Amino acid sequence: MSDLISIKGGRDGLRMRFDDTAEWGSLVEQLERQLSQNQAFFSGARLILDLGDRAISEVQLTELLGLMQHHGVAAEALSANARESRNAARAAGITARPLPRYPDLPPGVPPGAPESEALLLTRTVRSGQVVRHSGHITLIGDVNPGGEVIAGGSVVVWGRLRGFVHAGALGNSEALVCAIELRPTQLRIADQIATAPKSSGPHAPEVARIETGQIVVGAWELYKR
Repeated sequence: MSDLISIKGGRDGLRMRFDDTAEWGSLVEQLERQLSQNQAFFSGARLILDLGDRAISEVQLTELLGLMQHHGVAAEALSANARESRNAARAAGITARPLPRYPDLPPGVPPGAPESEALLLTRTVRSGQVVRHSGHITLIGDVNPGGEVIAGGSVVVWGRLRGFVHAGALGNSEALVCAIELRPTQLRIADQIATAPKSSGPHAPEVARIETGQIVVGAWELYKR
């Protein structure tokens, strides 16, 4: 997202990391900008706030939470090394915990290994459910009408995609949407929107992408990067 604020998908959900050395006013300003520019991705999200070694007061946390609430974002939990920050979170009714030494590394991955940008799920996304990830999403299963899949990268559905899908929701216009059966109620890539795009045939695997400023859909086997 920026040098001051980054968003990562981890085992415990979406984690927003704040630079713990930057001036507080700059952080708040940057957060306002990012939430405004990426409203489609963040609206309705629940985030884990990662403050690192930064110590913040109850007043500062209230300012942060108010800004997030204004943009439809909630804090699921707060991770910080500073006791003052954790106390401020508990006073606000937010789960607080110290930062683990290597918070985003899955078992068996050594420190220093790069984080995965992809999320793999085997499930059905039912009506009212939302899957949200900062990187790519691969779903083995269906997205039912009323279900939502929102990704910062591309979305691949090994099944029927009949709900809402938004790829490149953090502004990546190179993102793709692929599905065995592509019948979304609405399809978005970056800032482009298509409703029930025409398909090349019944139940034919397809790819949607941005081409010459609009979303186009073509047969999966004919797609060449």
